[in-house]
This record gives sequence, structure tokens and C-alpha cells, in this order.
Amino acid sequence: MIVDLHSHSTASDGSDPPRRVVELAVESGLSSLALTDHDTQEGLQEAMEAAEGTGLELIPGLELSLEVESGGMHLLVLWLHSGTTPLGARLAELRTGRDERNLRIVETLSKVGLPITIEEVEEEAGGGSVGRPHIAAVMMARGYVPDIRTAFDLWLGTGKPAYVSRNRLDPGEAIALARESGGVPVLAHPHTLGITTATEMADLLAPLRRAGLVGIEALYAAYQRHEREGYSDLARRFGLIPSGGSDYHGTYKPGLMLGTGYGDLAVPADLCDELREFAR
Repeated sequence: MIVDLHSHSTASDGSDPPRRVVELAVESGLSSLALTDHDTQEGLQEAMEAAEGTGLELIPGLELSLEVESGGMHLLVLWLHSGTTPLGARLAELRTGRDERNLRIVETLSKVGLPITIEEVEEEAGGGSVGRPHIAAVMMARGYVPDIRTAFDLWLGTGKPAYVSRNRLDPGEAIALARESGGVPVLAHPHTLGITTATEMADLLAPLRRAGLVGIEALYAAYQRHEREGYSDLARRFGLIPSGGSDYHGTYKPGLMLGTGYGDLAVPADLCDELREFAR
């Protein structure tokens, strides 16, 4: 049996509603699926209802964007309790900042001759949490860019003309809040950290492990075989568990499938079992 511990729905920046993500997981024969929308669990109830009676283990989770000096750090939090939690309360405070950021991006695009409206972006989001992929999709619909990747490469990515930063949690606080809220923190797609040496990686992972980090997303859809093996070995050396997932976003990541990624992804269920042992 295989699992997928990283997926997104319209509750954040995916193109498929939570119910459809669950349906795809069942159709793909997955034994477990983690719904990990960005900074929200708004799609969880719909997903749980869709999973009921299917035999699929639906793992409640989310993905956090964290504040670090180099690169970009994302943290998956799996088996996160729903309802009022320390992490949920802190995220509610940060959500206002995300909304303000989206407005500033839209205003910036208009100033450079690429006018869109926040109403168009919210409609694209379908009632879920609004993010840059939704802005990119509107830009594509308007004919400003040929695809979503180009929108990020030219306008919305870090350091580009329409990029706007936002407040984020620092890694230590995020891991502590995740553990206090019953969740299992996993470092997502470590290549985005921008780290190029073993010493730098060790300097990063050691304090995260002490803070309560449980796993590293080693079996990632975009990785080649040697990268998956390398990150898996790295995880074990630091006493962490290799995790894995597709980072499914529906049509926002063309060619990427739930469960199998680009066709060669297979995250074994026994890794999911290891991670589950840390859920509270």
C-alpha cells in the first residue's frame, strides 16, 4: 500500500475541492492521504465526509510557511487536532496579514499595467484561502502570462516585481505549536531551503530536531531517485523519519498526480505508520 502525505485543495491553493481530492485518493488506491492546505484546515470537514466509509485514512494537517534567512522553509503538520488549538489560534492572527498581502499584490500588478481585481482572485479561490497561485491563474485567464509558472517566474516569485512578503512563524515557534496541538511536524521539500553543504544542513537540522521536528519530506514528487535516497539517509542520520508526498495542487501543477507524482512516486505505508506513532 502507498500513501500521500502532502496535498492541497481549494481550501488553499489547489484547483480541486477537498471532496474531489479524496475521491482521487480512493481511485488511486491510497491507504492514507494527508490534506495539508496552506495555513488552514477549512477543507477538512468536507474531506472527512467524503472519506467516510471508503477505507481511506484521511490525515488532518496543514502546511506552514516559515521565516528563515535563506531560501524558503515549509513545515507540514500531520494529525493536527481540529477545533481550537494553540497553532490554530496563532494562525488566525496571521491570516489577516495574508489578506493584506494579496491586496498589495493586486495593487502592484495594476500599477505595472497588469490590472486584475481582488474579486476575480477570490472567485478563482472558490471560497478558500487566497494565495499567489490564484492570482497567477487570473493573470493567465487575462492573457498576461501563458501559464502559472511564468507568472511566478516573471512577477510573483520571491524578489520579482509583484512579490510582497508577509509575516510568518519562525521554525522553533511553529514546531512547538504543532506539538502542543497534537500534530507531527515534518520539514517539507528541503531543497527550497537553499542549502548547498552538509555542514549548513547539519547546523539547520540539529536545533529543529531538538525543538521537536519528527520527519523530513524525502520522497517528494519532484525529486530524482538519488535525491530521495539522499534525503532519506539524511533523515535517518538525524533520527528523523523520511516522509513523502506529491504536493498535489490539481491543474495548478500540470502533470502532477495524487499519489504517484510524475509517475514514479510510491511512498510506502510503513513510513506513515512510523510518523503516526508521534501523533498525540
